[in-house]
Amino acid sequence: MNDRRRASLRSAAEYLRRVQTMIAAAASQEQDCLDNLPESLEGTDRYEKMESAVENLEEAQEELDSVLDHLQDAMA
Repeated sequence: MNDRRRASLRSAAEYLRRVQTMIAAAASQEQDCLDNLPESLEGTDRYEKMESAVENLEEAQEELDSVLDHLQDAMA
């Protein structure tokens, strides 16, 4: 791989790390809101949607980890 393509991939990886940070912040905020819901709302549709959102955001972070690993391997 030439230096220009490698530099382009490094830029892409940095962008993905910033996106990952944004997703982590959103997941953390949603989890905080979920943790602060009254117990009377546990099991409600709202609670389930919030819980699902947290799970999906965490999965997105894991997928980005995988993408970043593949980019790193490609640049090696």
